[in-house]
Amino acid sequence: MNNSLLNKHIAVLMGGNSSEREVSLASGKNVLNALVDSGFKVTGIDCTGDFVSHLRVVNPDICFNALHGQGGEDGVIQSLLEQEKIPYTHSGVKSSILAMNKLYSKNLFIKNNINTPGYQIIKINKLLEIEHSLPFVIKPINEGSSKGVYAILSESDKSNLINIQDSWIYGDEVLIEDYIKGKEITCSVYEGEATEVMEVVTKNSFYDYEAKYTNGGSQHIVPAEIPSPIYKLAQKISQKAHKIFGCKGVTRSDFRFNQDLGSEGLFILEINTQPGMTSTSLVPELLGKNGITYCDLVISLLEDASCNR
Repeated sequence: MNNSLLNKHIAVLMGGNSSEREVSLASGKNVLNALVDSGFKVTGIDCTGDFVSHLRVVNPDICFNALHGQGGEDGVIQSLLEQEKIPYTHSGVKSSILAMNKLYSKNLFIKNNINTPGYQIIKINKLLEIEHSLPFVIKPINEGSSKGVYAILSESDKSNLINIQDSWIYGDEVLIEDYIKGKEITCSVYEGEATEVMEVVTKNSFYDYEAKYTNGGSQHIVPAEIPSPIYKLAQKISQKAHKIFGCKGVTRSDFRFNQDLGSEGLFILEINTQPGMTSTSLVPELLGKNGITYCDLVISLLEDASCNR
């Protein structure tokens, strides 16, 4: 560790007003506790209300961004920290915007010949008129942690469309994506290198919010039990996505693998620029397989912090 880092005042940004507030608070508290235990001067800031004034009073040397969802991983907090000239962790403004917006991400995947499920964008008030072959997935364009994600696998599932439409809180448009049957796998990129590949097994039809943040909600298999060429391809695509999106720090790319399609069966779903740091999160677990402790990860992200990312 850079010894000069111990002399820095660290602010951990957490909470906020997004639908992922509780997840962010859990991530932030874990990060804060790790830093306190390591002897750092650290202040936690819940990014609600006039938190910018609080941030200016705290006047940190570096911000650890533990925010998730809108306002935290979509370029907003990154832009604010650039304006305040405070170095921060994870990805910068442009890459955060591109990765958070599923339409932008889709376009970038396709432009770079990365296999991704077929999709369409429709107005939410047209959901009941949808003409998309089953099965498919409904997703908000700008959310994370599987918030607002629904799998429509059969004709009987379509009866739920009216409830989805009536309760929708995620904007005027919705992404309809082909559902890829098979295995849920994920791979991280840290310091430019891909980690091992993990298979996530859950009783649910996909790795939803409950499976992600409930203890015992999912089983994590490392290394993933998939063919070696697919394993290597997942690592290669994760690195490629990290690079073409211009990401910094650590990212996590999520995939579905349909083994019936062989070498064409790997589909990237998204790249996450602000992976969770909770007790059930995947990135700390993946890096732990490489001997990198939770605290090692936090400190290395702080060492990498900067403006103009």
